[in-house]
Amino acid sequence: MRLAETVTFGGSGLDRAAALRGDAAALAAHLAAGRVLPVWRGKPLVAGPGRDALGWLQAGHPALALGGPVLFLGLDDGTARFAQDISAWSPEAGAEAVAAGFFDPSEQQHPALPADHAFAELRGVMTRLTPRDAELAATAKALLQWHASHGFCATCGAASQVAMAGWQRTCPACGAHHFPRTDPVVIMLVTRGNSLLLGRSPGWPEGMYSLLAGFVEPGETLEAAVRREVFEEAGIVVGPVDYLASQPWPFPASLMLGCRGEALTGAITLDPAELEDALWVSREEMQAIMSGGHARIRAPRKGAIAHFLTAHWLADRLD
Repeated sequence: MRLAETVTFGGSGLDRAAALRGDAAALAAHLAAGRVLPVWRGKPLVAGPGRDALGWLQAGHPALALGGPVLFLGLDDGTARFAQDISAWSPEAGAEAVAAGFFDPSEQQHPALPADHAFAELRGVMTRLTPRDAELAATAKALLQWHASHGFCATCGAASQVAMAGWQRTCPACGAHHFPRTDPVVIMLVTRGNSLLLGRSPGWPEGMYSLLAGFVEPGETLEAAVRREVFEEAGIVVGPVDYLASQPWPFPASLMLGCRGEALTGAITLDPAELEDALWVSREEMQAIMSGGHARIRAPRKGAIAHFLTAHWLADRLD
């Protein structure tokens, strides 16, 4: 396994067992012996005082009573894993999720579950999960979000139906098939000599900076997307571009494609609609940022590919 595959949400090697998705009888048998991950309004159930494991339940558990269709995630060392959206459940007054803000730190506890089980924001617990649990949680969150936002046929507008154990939606009116989408996003480790380019978007928490990123457009290569995004957002011309690593990022449905770009120019011209600020940071200053010792700039969130790429750039371990 390449070092690049050890990024959060990657490298688990989950057996997705796609051949089982259309076998209703086999799936029913697997569900009876398998485990279900409930997800409430995008938050997976986590367990333990340290919130370091997913909260798997048996099918038919009371906490799943208001759940939607059960979706098949794959086989985890022979045990079937499923996910179920229970967003119809309403927590007690005062335990609702925080509706606004960059990150929701609140947790919700279900009365039918032990006290050490709670629904929590995945970004807050992702680095504590095992690689397998992280991959399963990311898959569940992305798949359920897709179903929640794609309930109608894009061809004729009729209500579509869940098919293939959650990996397809079928329109009963026109027969069209729809499949879960993943949006490719380039995220760029742009360097010039011994310096790294950082930026921050409007509305981010105070002091938070990260690598520049942007969606890949139709008809565009990754290399072209890197050069276009950096020039549009910061006015910097990028020359050679190399691919480094990828990360599924289910917020809501992105695949982050980490690339390294060599800047040919250094002057920054901001697009204020995209960036509130951007700056070049020396390797020495970046070390202080990553260690939490910088007076103004906070490091990218641990678990995000921006943190992963930056840390390995500092250690000269990009491969």
